[in-house]
Amino acid sequence: MSASTEKKNRQAARAAGTDKKTLAAQEEAKKRAKSRRNWTLGTVGVVLLIALILFLNSGFLYTHTTAATINGQTYSPAELNYYYANQYYTFVNQYGSYAGIFGLDTSSGLAGAADQSCSMLEEGATWKDYFLQSAYAQIEQNQALVNYAKENGITLSDEELAAIDADFADMESYAKTMGFSSADNYLAANYGNGVDSAIVLAAARDSSLAAKAYSQYQETLSYSDAELEEEYQSFEGSHDYFDYACYTVEATKVTVEPETEGEEATEEVTDETLAAAKEAADQIMAAYKETEGEDVLQRLSDAVGAVNAGQEASLRSRTAGSSLGAYKEWLMGSRKAGDVTVIEDSDGESYTVVAFISRDDNHYATAQVRHILIKAEADADGNYTDEAKAAAKTRAEEILSEYLSGDKTEESFATLAEEYSEDTGSNTNGGLYDTVAKGQMVEEFDAFCFEGHKKGDTAIVYGESSSYAGYHVMYYVGEGELYSNVIAESTLVNQAMNDWLTALVEGYEPSTGFWIRLVG
Repeated sequence: MSASTEKKNRQAARAAGTDKKTLAAQEEAKKRAKSRRNWTLGTVGVVLLIALILFLNSGFLYTHTTAATINGQTYSPAELNYYYANQYYTFVNQYGSYAGIFGLDTSSGLAGAADQSCSMLEEGATWKDYFLQSAYAQIEQNQALVNYAKENGITLSDEELAAIDADFADMESYAKTMGFSSADNYLAANYGNGVDSAIVLAAARDSSLAAKAYSQYQETLSYSDAELEEEYQSFEGSHDYFDYACYTVEATKVTVEPETEGEEATEEVTDETLAAAKEAADQIMAAYKETEGEDVLQRLSDAVGAVNAGQEASLRSRTAGSSLGAYKEWLMGSRKAGDVTVIEDSDGESYTVVAFISRDDNHYATAQVRHILIKAEADADGNYTDEAKAAAKTRAEEILSEYLSGDKTEESFATLAEEYSEDTGSNTNGGLYDTVAKGQMVEEFDAFCFEGHKKGDTAIVYGESSSYAGYHVMYYVGEGELYSNVIAESTLVNQAMNDWLTALVEGYEPSTGFWIRLVG
């Protein structure tokens, strides 16, 4: 090939881009382009990953997807998270440190529920399953009641809505005192991703409307005195209260040698020692029958002492019929004060002498009273000094004097109760308790209610319990309904409401989807 031909070929190759120098340059350019492309794709990937993380953290999936559908109404993971967490906190607040008895370890908080087996459900289920089922039940009931309210024209008044809104008015500032930048962040941290003020407020309104619908339906229930009496009699004395005196003679346990060599001797009650216990009990009963007097406890104690020196009988006061055990059949028979018998105990190792004192079948009128509670101030150790009690009594006397110097009406007493009383259970309704039953209040309060007052009678009585010590300014309103009717009506109403709710929520079964995994 001539030099001129080769030159022409090189020129042609350069023109076509196929000469070695040009090919090398092109290959280098390709490598640089590929590197730039890989860097660009990598950058885009990182950006997309960051965007995905931000998207997931934004709560969008928690609020814009469906975790469950109940009766055609959808619930987002965030909405379900709120009800789920609410069930957890309700359980923990109810049982406190005793939650562990049920097998729930609260040390890991709400997040730990998914990792703990729940003995209250079938094998393999967790506490997350339990609280989720409880959340479904709450939603179903609320939804059914809200639908019932809408169908029956039941709505929340402007005042009721305002009261709900007022409860949320200070949430923002409260959240900040707890170290959160906003109420929404506080709610999300405590109730789960996506939970915010709007969700909680909507749930509060639904719950309030559901409660109003429930209450209005319950108010439609009424029963005649005959129906209430029939219901009470069906309890067969289980709600009656019994007072009786008793003394138990334990059969002596003796050493019984084993029949098989190598076994240990045991301490057992024998037929002979049990018969001896029965004989001793019969002797006490015979000694009791020889005594006279209205004080049954003292008579039995004297009889016990005559047979077993230094021993005395015990008083069983206001024992419910459902708790009489082996003595139930005899005590519920036709008894009069002073009747006595000997009964073999259920353990088969003793006999008890039982003397009947009284039976309260709850056919008495409850009391209606108003009161103003003035508490004594506790010291640093939680004790109440005589000086603190005296100061509370002086204040109670001042309030009673203020009442007596006025028009002395029930309305004026109610006004003073709302102004001065420290009883949070009644100081918003004029200090009124309208169905007080025997034994319901502290001893002195109880005595005032059932010592035969007439309307308008007043007094100052001392009261003390595990939570307070102080003085009650009392005002007697009058008699309420029979306590037996109160018990019977409560049972009938509860059964009727349970039946009504069961029918109301029928068909409200939850169906779950993919996004249920975001709950809990």
